[in-house]
Amino acid sequence: VISLDVIHGDHLAHVTSVPLVQSGDRMEIGKLQSLYPGIQSLRLKKFLGQEVFEIRQGEKSSLVHAQTGETISPLNRDAIVALAKEIYQGTAQIRDVTLITEVPKEVARRPRPMPMWAVHYDEWAETTLYFSPNTGDLLARRHTLWRWFDFLWMLHIMDYDNRTDVNNTLLRAASGIGLVFALSGAWLVFYSFRRRNAA
Repeated sequence: VISLDVIHGDHLAHVTSVPLVQSGDRMEIGKLQSLYPGIQSLRLKKFLGQEVFEIRQGEKSSLVHAQTGETISPLNRDAIVALAKEIYQGTAQIRDVTLITEVPKEVARRPRPMPMWAVHYDEWAETTLYFSPNTGDLLARRHTLWRWFDFLWMLHIMDYDNRTDVNNTLLRAASGIGLVFALSGAWLVFYSFRRRNAA
């Protein structure tokens, strides 16, 4: 039996939250707001060993250096490679890193911010980690076991498009037909016993 934690890929990459230890003077919030008008939310976090602010302006999120106010986003390939090496728990080497602009089928179940960085590892499980270029967040973990589980789940719920609808028309029709067959089988058993007793 394979646990869902393994299917979800929790063993592949760990995003840990550690207490922040101030390493220098942080930019005042008022000055930050003057540099980036329309800030709706603000979060202080650690990113590759340095303190950054994750700010949200409307639909746009970005990383800003906590001391200088310099914009870090969008993250380049080197930053994503460093981030992937920091959180990856396996031993495989990175095979390829690509910036994708169309949502892959395997991460399309939930809305995902585009574009995304895809980090592919050179191993039997074909692990892929997906990162946001704006915030550096790990958006998804995918590997062979997850892909097989997803395929079997698709067959199980009979949703061949989005693989999320457990109440679709095809599944209800198949369930109804199955119920009819089950009831007819029960009736045939009952009928055969009545005929045997009558004889």
